[in-house]
Amino acid sequence: MTGSETPFDHRSHRMMPEQRWFEDFRIGERFPLPSRTMTDAIFLAFQAASGDNHPVHYNREYCRAHGMPDMLAHGYQVAIQTAAGAGIFPHLVEESLKAFLEQSSRFLHPVFAGDTLYPALEVDELSPNRTTGVVGLRSTVHNGGGVMVLEGRHRYLLRRRPVTP
Repeated sequence: MTGSETPFDHRSHRMMPEQRWFEDFRIGERFPLPSRTMTDAIFLAFQAASGDNHPVHYNREYCRAHGMPDMLAHGYQVAIQTAAGAGIFPHLVEESLKAFLEQSSRFLHPVFAGDTLYPALEVDELSPNRTTGVVGLRSTVHNGGGVMVLEGRHRYLLRRRPVTP
């Protein structure tokens, strides 16, 4: 280390140097998540992780024999595309996040192998408490044709900004 170098501190090693607290969020604020094409590898990884062994999720011939164009993505395989950790939200709340409270999903249209999905989260609830608040996020996933294939919600408990003396 040279004389002008600052000692390394892992606490300052962050993707987002400015932290946000409950009161920093606004209704309608959007957090797009990376798009992802549902490849054979993603189907295989999901099947391995979930243990789901129904042929509709891994056997093309079975799917085609049942009138589908390709393998059908499991609903949870689509829902995990809305994981907030794929975007910037959790990096913004490293100091304020207390808990991931709940998640819900409605599956609106089928997703098949080869479909590209575009997930997003949007603030739709701000419920303040004394020292915390709940941030609700509407989750959506659209396919490449613009059809919404999933709609749901996430709710997070965040700390309010600390009072400085």
